[in-house]
Amino acid sequence: GKAYVRDKVCQEFQALGKEDFRTLTIIANSRKFSNATFEEISHLVHEIVSLAETCCVEGADPSCYDAGSSALSAKSCGGDSPFPAHPGTAGCCAQEGLEQKLCLAALRHPPQQLPRYLQPSNEELCQAFKKDPKDFADRFLHEYASSYGQAPLPVLLGSTRTFLSMVSTCCISPAPTACFLKEKLERKTLSLLTLLSNRVCSRFTAYGKEKVTFSYLASLAQKMPGASFEDLFPLAEDAAEVFSQCCDSVAEDCMQKKLSEHTAKACGALLARDERFADCCNGKNLMQSYFCILALPPAPAPKLPEAQKPTNEQLCGEEGARHAKRYLFELARRHTTVPDAFLGKLYDASEKVRVECCSAKDASACLDSKRQQMGQELPPFLEKANQLCGQYTKLNFLDFKKRLRESLMQTMPKASPELLGQLVEQRADFASTCCTPNSPPLYCASKVKPWAPTAPCRAGGQPLR
Repeated sequence: GKAYVRDKVCQEFQALGKEDFRTLTIIANSRKFSNATFEEISHLVHEIVSLAETCCVEGADPSCYDAGSSALSAKSCGGDSPFPAHPGTAGCCAQEGLEQKLCLAALRHPPQQLPRYLQPSNEELCQAFKKDPKDFADRFLHEYASSYGQAPLPVLLGSTRTFLSMVSTCCISPAPTACFLKEKLERKTLSLLTLLSNRVCSRFTAYGKEKVTFSYLASLAQKMPGASFEDLFPLAEDAAEVFSQCCDSVAEDCMQKKLSEHTAKACGALLARDERFADCCNGKNLMQSYFCILALPPAPAPKLPEAQKPTNEQLCGEEGARHAKRYLFELARRHTTVPDAFLGKLYDASEKVRVECCSAKDASACLDSKRQQMGQELPPFLEKANQLCGQYTKLNFLDFKKRLRESLMQTMPKASPELLGQLVEQRADFASTCCTPNSPPLYCASKVKPWAPTAPCRAGGQPLR
């Protein structure tokens, strides 16, 4: 334990040098403590860098690092600790020695659901940079890494490095506007990769590999409802494999390389079958093609016969999970504007039913009773979600809110104007964040009540019926 941590930190410090080690420490801790203030992160970084500087030099006493990290733990456990606050700190501080250190090291804040970072104008960037270049860089690293903390570390490092290099070059250039334009074009792929990998890795972390496979499958089915399960399922599995390999990887170009390979497969399989996919795949670099595919709005739902339900034997057999995914895929391509948050709840409910019923004494009776409830309650659940996001996709925002108010007045004729106004705002807020192809998974899931047979469906804290 102790020696491993010391060796890892000292190897990084010696390989990177003080300044790059410091940059890495700001990014790593801002990702880890995404709700911490800049001041809290600065205190922590200062202590970590001082410890490495003092104890990683040649000839330093092996006990130097151990003593320094013990002092750091004691400071974290003090009443007036200047480090990021965390509800788990007290529990860690009740332990002792190495256990305490490892417990403190494992603490992290939940990631930010909606990235807070907004890039200032070129003039504002240069003003802040010229005032204090070091403070500007530190604050940018903290803000950017805490906003996009789910992106893999190498992606964040590359993206922040090129951004700071652009600012330092263009702010002293005789033609700053032209300089920024050229540099922004050059780093476009990298900034897209940061946004994208933050989104896909947020979803992977929130959902796990099985559910992310379904989420990706459903999203492809809604963009291309004419394609079959056999066409799209291998692509969804391939994407989930990329996320599982690269989201936590420190390999330099894992995400860019593997996502590009995945995009090439997707374009190869789908380009000839759909002109919107062909537009995304032709003449762009692979990262831009991937971004284009992800951002495609859902296609109109085709007229298809009713989806075939899996039999009890299929659901409880070896391929049960695949049969359940296939049925939910069929629902997604028939209801192309039902958002990920709702489909995710259906996925959770179907997995729960499968696990409960398939291990019950009488699996068939259990599944049959759930089927009956689902038959009554699933259609209105899907219809309401499909209608809400369908209108959001088709109408401009003001018309969408007007339509919302009209339909609420019909269902709740006695509601006061204040209550109606409140409900319209809640639903419009839900739709603008969660009906989009790249909705934040945990935030949107928290706005939709878990779906289970007999539970009413709610969004934005209000019944959707």
